[in-house]
Amino acid sequence: MANEKEFDLFSWSALEYEEKERSVDWFWALGVIVVAGSVASILFKNYFFAMLLIIAGILLGFFAIKKPETVNYALTNKGFKMKTRLYPYEELKAFWIQIEVPKKDIKKPILFLKSKRIFLPILSIPIDEEIAPKIKEILSNKNIPEEEMHDHISDRIMENLGF
Repeated sequence: MANEKEFDLFSWSALEYEEKERSVDWFWALGVIVVAGSVASILFKNYFFAMLLIIAGILLGFFAIKKPETVNYALTNKGFKMKTRLYPYEELKAFWIQIEVPKKDIKKPILFLKSKRIFLPILSIPIDEEIAPKIKEILSNKNIPEEEMHDHISDRIMENLGF
């Protein structure tokens, strides 16, 4: 079995994240906050924090205009594959498919996978409602238990801030 070739049981693709349209006012607000925070930091002689705010503001602006890329996902005979990274089934603790999304502005169902990783153990993957039963069938057949999961609070905070 060690030489068993990897093959896809099921594959799909989705955008990396849901793109949001940001107005010019959003960018002006970001600029005002960064400039005001940086000036206040300089007045208090905290130059490192001023530089940190400026760099963070530039990065936020960059990521706000960045277009999401299309990511390929697959359930293979060996595990879950996202882009080129494989998460073996043995490392997956649980899964959950959230179809009933509590927020009106989110349209797509989400597949949650809980892995044994210490850093970022829960993956959230956008899926289409039509493919949810097939994904559930494959993961259940691989003896991965279902466990209810939801977005992390930090995801909801970023959503409310426009990210």
